[in-house]
Formats: sequence, structure tokens, C-alpha cells
Amino acid sequence: VQLQASGGGLVQAGGSLRLSCAASGGTLYAVGWFRQAPGKEREFVAAISWSGSRKYYADSVKDRFTISRDNAKNTLYLQMNSLKPEDTADYYCAAGGDIGQVLNYDINYWGKGTLVTVSS
Repeated sequence: VQLQASGGGLVQAGGSLRLSCAASGGTLYAVGWFRQAPGKEREFVAAISWSGSRKYYADSVKDRFTISRDNAKNTLYLQMNSLKPEDTADYYCAAGGDIGQVLNYDINYWGKGTLVTVSS
């Protein structure tokens, strides 16, 4: 499975961006977004189950970010609103066997990052 993330860019604080992650070469089960800021470890952002019925968010993004998926298109999304400078990072999409694996960073497939820069 190959994952291709897109949608990153430069935005002012308070603005919005929508990230997409297109998958090819296989079916995605549980999927999620992670991010890594310069000099920091990669951290969990959000995850969603295969059916979309279960969603999980890091406390730092809850009520601002929304994860969703379109299984017909094999695509994952992350709608990011009310962006803050501390959201600046490379954002990675990832896939695991089930939602528990994703939440435990037990990832089968990583996509390349897409850079999000939020200016103050």
C-alpha cells in the first residue's frame, strides 16, 4: 500500500487547511494522521476506524480538526480549522490493521509528509 498526502501549505493563524491522503495498492483499514514538528518527536493527531464510526483526536486538536474518509475513493482527509502556530509540522497519514494499532503507533504503512506552516 502506498499513501500520498497532499494539501499542506502556508496559512495564517486562525485559518484552515484540508489535508488529503490517497491510497493505492490495497485497502485501508484503520487510518490516522500524525505530525512531527522540527526538533520534536512524531505525535498522534487523529484516527478513524474502517467504518468511520469511531474517531479519536489528540487533546491539542480536539474541536478544531476533523478526520474523515471516503472508502469508495480510498482517501483519508483532515480538515484543520482555527490553526495555531503550534500546529506547524510535517503531517503524515498512516494505516494500521485496526484502530487500536494506529492509536499505539503500530503502523503498517506511512505516507510521506506534507508540510503545514502556520504564521502568527
